[in-house]
Amino acid sequence: MSRTQKLLFFITAWLICLMPFLFWWNTWFGRKLSDQQLTEYLHDAKKPRHIQQALVQVGERIGRHEASAQEWYPDLVRLAVDPVEEVRNTDAWVMGQDTSGAGFHEALLKLLSDPSPMVRGNAALSLVRFGDATGRPQILALLQSAQITAPQSGRILDSDRPGTAIHQNGLIAKLEYGEKQVAEIRSPIPGRIRSVAGTGATIAAGAEIAVVDPAPDQVWEALRALYLIGEPDDIAAIRPYQRELPDVPDHVRKQALETEQAIVKRSAR
Repeated sequence: MSRTQKLLFFITAWLICLMPFLFWWNTWFGRKLSDQQLTEYLHDAKKPRHIQQALVQVGERIGRHEASAQEWYPDLVRLAVDPVEEVRNTDAWVMGQDTSGAGFHEALLKLLSDPSPMVRGNAALSLVRFGDATGRPQILALLQSAQITAPQSGRILDSDRPGTAIHQNGLIAKLEYGEKQVAEIRSPIPGRIRSVAGTGATIAAGAEIAVVDPAPDQVWEALRALYLIGEPDDIAAIRPYQRELPDVPDHVRKQALETEQAIVKRSAR
């Protein structure tokens, strides 16, 4: 191999290694952004992940009680109506980090009617920090499994397996309908597939295709909130998570027990 060939081989190998690193570097939320970059990212409507990354870092600054974070508070209120669900979801969580933020309380109250169940849930959780229990129904909904129905009649072309962990908007099944048209059936919440229609099954419009149980982290956050604002009527939704089952982590089970105790004690006063 000539020197030129060796050099080309080395450059090619170096680029192969460099490209994944650059992709990771540009998408990693932990990469510290300057003040100028934060402002640019919060207005980058073409790249929602940039907005999310900036929101996360504004939230971290709030957590460290940095006064500089207030510079971007108007952006947090503005992004509460962003068309991208993931942006609104992150924004709802960040606004809960500072109960003195101008416009935060009002923006979170409006997000309780958001079309996304995850955005509604995060808004409700953040409102608890404001001492506002208005979102209690949305918090209770975080404890419930998601029942996913068919948007139209059709046949299941492919589906995932029960017991599979799934992300929010993760693909559960493909439904064929009409003239060889295919609808992707996705999970509205992160969690684990409890049941799903098998490949080849015929499904009527509105019939159940799958059931997804909520992720442990989601359940834990909801239980922590109900520890503070829960009422006796909520205990029935809490008790299923007190059982010693493989799908219920110990910290979730412990929180469920403590939450019920707190509600009973509060109601007895």
